[in-house]
Order: sequence, then structure tokens, then C-alpha cells
Amino acid sequence: MKKAMLVALALALALTPVLAQAGKTLKVALILSGPANDQGWNAVALQGLKDAEAKYGIESAYSENVGNADSEAAFMDYASQGYDLVIGHGFQYGDPAVRVGKKFPKQKFMAIEASSKAANVASYVIACEQAGYLMGILSASMSKTGTIGMVGGIEQPSIIKVVEAYKLGAKAYNPAIKVLTAYIGTFTDVSLGKEAALAMADKGADVLSHIANQAGTGVIKAAEERGLLSTGDSFDQSFIAPKAVICSTVYNVPTLVTIAVDKVRAGKFDGGVFNMGMKEGVVDIASYHDFEGAIPAKAKDMIAALKKKITAGTFTVPLITKSTSK
Repeated sequence: MKKAMLVALALALALTPVLAQAGKTLKVALILSGPANDQGWNAVALQGLKDAEAKYGIESAYSENVGNADSEAAFMDYASQGYDLVIGHGFQYGDPAVRVGKKFPKQKFMAIEASSKAANVASYVIACEQAGYLMGILSASMSKTGTIGMVGGIEQPSIIKVVEAYKLGAKAYNPAIKVLTAYIGTFTDVSLGKEAALAMADKGADVLSHIANQAGTGVIKAAEERGLLSTGDSFDQSFIAPKAVICSTVYNVPTLVTIAVDKVRAGKFDGGVFNMGMKEGVVDIASYHDFEGAIPAKAKDMIAALKKKITAGTFTVPLITKSTSK
């Protein structure tokens, strides 16, 4: 009898976190660096929040255009309102999440693409460099001038790693390719993205790529206006300029959001840094759409083979988080 009681007690204790969530509606908040309708990075995160809302019936909220200076206040505001999980969508939100997490130890915090961690703070890192490498190969294969360009947003590790991987991929396809790069210091200023891309076009770049969130739409528009080619970022951006966008990187951010929400619901949320890429189904590239027949067979075969190797773990795209020569 005593043994049975001990087993029952142990089971009850194990289920306590789950039961604690069962009695109330889970509250989840999302902090975005730009507008939620940016047709890229922030839009996919909001989709993840909406997916979690539909799947789990959570109460959700989000804040747009939260700059670095306001990020800690945004975390603090949601934590003070009793949100169970607060997600910052970007590298820059990692440290603020840790600072606020110390003040609210019973609540959970997550930053996507960050490198910060604590007992109640997790960073979910996307291997964006994997797709960036493939975009470099594709861009080099489609260039007729031998010069391509990549526009980055804020010069931080999460952006640098994609720019550097893009350069490596381009060189892997064509060692003689010239890759122009620029960091514009913003994720939201479309005009600056366009200006940087046009400057590259003036220097002979005929394929223009970006890793700049909303500002990157300016890069795509610059390519469209000049009759050049471009690549998209975060999800399939071909709809922005069908005659210009060859392909796009695709980051399954909704999966990351639902994973975090599910862990909080189950009482299994762990602090730490967690890496996810093609193997986990979080990183991919979109279809080539109308460019399927225009892309050299060599490039398509190379990309297809590398996708398999990256997924299988037999090829690792170098992770470079400090800028090399421009």
C-alpha cells in the first residue's frame, strides 16, 4: 500500500507542471523588430504565433517595430502582465530576455537567432547559413557579368553568417565571381535597401540578394526596376517581383514558435541554446518557379546534392559570425 501511495505521489508531482497550465489559458507574446506584414522575417514569426493560437487556444499579443533601445522594456511589459512565454524574434533580443528573465524566474523567455541562455531563457538558432550558401551558388550561376551583390541589415552575427555563407557558396560555384556586400544598419528602411542594391547594380552586379527583413524588399524592387535578378529571404518572396526573384531562402519559424509553446504547456521548457537547420525541417529553399529552365543544370545538381549532404550531416556549411573583407 505504501509503495502504491509513493508511486501515485511521484506521478502527481511529475504531472504538476502540465496540470498547472491546464487550469488556465496560456499567454504568449511576440516581439518583432519590424512590421508584422513585412513579407518576410517578421511575417513568418507572426504566422507561428497565429498557428499556436489556432492549435492550442492560447491568448496572444505582439509588438511591432521594437528597436534595440526599447527591447528590454517590451519584455518587461509583457512579463509584468503575466505572459507565460515572451518571444523576441531576433539576435538582438537575447540579452534583454536574460535580464528580464532574472526578474521573472517563473516565466519563460525565448529569443530566435540569439546566443543567450538562462534557466528560464532559451535561444532557438536557425542554421540560416545553410540556405545562404545555396543562394550564393544559385546567384553565381545566374550572373552574366561575374558580379553579384548581397545586402545585409544590421551587422550582427545572425546576419553576418548568411552573408559570409553566401560568399562561400558563390565562390564554390565560380571561384572568379565578385561578390559585393553592404550592411545598411536597419531592418525596416526599404529605401536604404534599394539604395544599396542600386549602388551594386551600378558596379556591375546583375543578381541582387538580401538578408535585411523588410528593408530587403527594396533590394528586390531595385532588381525589378533595373531588369536584373534577385533572391528572396525568409519565405518565398517571388510574389513581390515574379520576373526578378529566382528563388528564396525559407525559414520555418512557425515550427520554432509552436515547439516553444508546446514545451511551456507541457512544463518541459528548458533554458539553453538550441540549433535547428535542414535536418530538423526548419531551413529550406523555395521552388525556382518560372526560372526552372533558365538555371544551369550544374547549379541545380550541385544545390540538390548539397541539400542531401547538409540534411544527412555529411557536409557542414562554415559558420562565420565576424565579417571578412567586403
